[in-house]
Amino acid sequence: MTLDGAWRQARERARTDLDRPEFAPHYTPDLDEARAITLKQMRMLAESGYARAGFAKAVGGGGDAGGAVASIEMLAMSDLSLMVKAGVQWGLFGGAIENLGTARHHDRYINPLIDLDLLGCFAMTETGHGSDVQSLETTASYDPGTEEFVIHSPTPSSRKDYIGGAAQHATVAAVFAQLITGGKSQGVHCFVVPIRDENGDDLPGVTTSDCGHKGGLPGVDNGRIMFDHVRIPRENLLNRYADVEPDGTYVSAIENPNRRFFTMVGTLVRGRVTVGGSAGAAARVALSVATRYALQRRQFSAPGDEKEVLLMDYLVHQRRLLPLIARSYALTFAQNELISTMDRIQTTPVEEVDPQEQRELEGRAAGLKVANTAHATRAIQECREACGGAGYMAENRLTALKADTDVFTTFEGDNHVLTQLVAKELLTAYADEVRGMSPVEWMKFAAVTVSDIVKKRTAAQQIIQTLVDTRKDNEEDGSLFDRGTQMTMFEDREQYLLSTAARRLQAASNREENLFDAFNFVQDHVLHAARAHIDRVVLEAFVAGIESCPDAEARELLSDLCDLYALSVIDEDKAWYMEHRQLSVERAKAVLRGINERCRTLRPHVPALVEGLGVPEHLLGSAMLDATDAGRLG
Repeated sequence: MTLDGAWRQARERARTDLDRPEFAPHYTPDLDEARAITLKQMRMLAESGYARAGFAKAVGGGGDAGGAVASIEMLAMSDLSLMVKAGVQWGLFGGAIENLGTARHHDRYINPLIDLDLLGCFAMTETGHGSDVQSLETTASYDPGTEEFVIHSPTPSSRKDYIGGAAQHATVAAVFAQLITGGKSQGVHCFVVPIRDENGDDLPGVTTSDCGHKGGLPGVDNGRIMFDHVRIPRENLLNRYADVEPDGTYVSAIENPNRRFFTMVGTLVRGRVTVGGSAGAAARVALSVATRYALQRRQFSAPGDEKEVLLMDYLVHQRRLLPLIARSYALTFAQNELISTMDRIQTTPVEEVDPQEQRELEGRAAGLKVANTAHATRAIQECREACGGAGYMAENRLTALKADTDVFTTFEGDNHVLTQLVAKELLTAYADEVRGMSPVEWMKFAAVTVSDIVKKRTAAQQIIQTLVDTRKDNEEDGSLFDRGTQMTMFEDREQYLLSTAARRLQAASNREENLFDAFNFVQDHVLHAARAHIDRVVLEAFVAGIESCPDAEARELLSDLCDLYALSVIDEDKAWYMEHRQLSVERAKAVLRGINERCRTLRPHVPALVEGLGVPEHLLGSAMLDATDAGRLG
């Protein structure tokens, strides 16, 4: 399958591993039952060695970071609760131990957490602080008399909140807290903190509670943790980037606190990559279900024909689903490129990693997490509606997919905050100084450093440049199907928005007395620029994906899908193109005609397009697809 990309082997293994009754999609609203099922599934995966490949060879793993992400994405097709719990245990908790710890932590924790002999959680988010991690309130105060850190929750808002595993299963937490030694805070660091004994009871000073029913993800035991002067050994500081000596002296090879913090959290980028990819996988499941249903469900007969018409034969139904399928293909190609970049960087010795490439990886991960999760929210809702009353039945899975993915737009970073991060780093050319800056600090920095943005191609550079150089710029409808024309329209929009955002930032900082007001004044423009950048990156990935496909017939089909994706994006931002005279009224109408034409062209190939999404039949989990008569609720 073309969409499997470089990680085909890992995805195929996952399809095989999940082809068992125990991993069949299920609707289980009872929390205790759902959590028990998820933990049982996790243990089955651990027994088969599912997680070991994702850890570095140096700590006893297989050194396949990319394969690990692709495998966890596939779990999303089975059960998003399983995907999230696996991601927390092996990705976040395990990733913190591996990437922020040193040999003493690796020797003690890695094998037990891989085998699930040690169940952990990732305690970063607090009731009062989610996206603003640098302002976390939990403290870790060093006591040189006992050589211990004292972990404490000083305020109600410092409670660790929404923590997967904290309600029931986790016995140890990777806790992010303000490290204080000698009366001075050295910023947020990560500590290994035991929270339960072997009987599952809270340890002294630790109070856990259950978040209870959520909007979805019943199989994940999200909980809350409060600490009341809990003492842990000095060695429980994950000390890869900073340490505290027995006498309390703080030492770090990275002097700048901001750079040190973002170096630490940058190593945990895999979580953000996984969340975006898993949301994309869930969207592909929903689209597979809704499109298959549209290929069997009939409604109303055409004049002179007694047989009712298939839903998929109506243009309006094609317009509902096919552009979303095209976007799923586009985002999957972009996700595959992101995984490849992440794998290359994370399997390179840390001292050899180019900081600029690391920063670009983090920016790309943020942007695609936004794009994938927003697409999942939109696509799953459209699929639910496109299936009428049948789509509202729990047995047909779409409502569970909708509920389970809803939180993806806000965890691992709120989408608006991440979009702003993408823009901020683009506008300041990935300068280290901007990381962690408040809006006021950033405005001061941007006023003197923002300049024209140098566009950097992200994929298939030579091919894309050739397409752009040979584009057809005219008012004929056919030119909208010219790939070079599409690329140019995406690039011009991004370049214009970025350059004007830069000028508006500088003008606002000169005009407004309050720099926060100046930032607020241009925030909408900044977000628009970031979204345009993400769109361009995704289109480039689609072009590269087509080029990599060895089958000529499949390439032609992918090319038509790419047209549909590109024209749909242009249509969604048609107002901007017309306001800036990049689309005339007639040409804007031609965009709509082009979308309709591509839908009609693709209609005979819909079964192949759905098959290409890569969702195996045993993971569809929709009763209506097994019915001889699909029902008359819609």
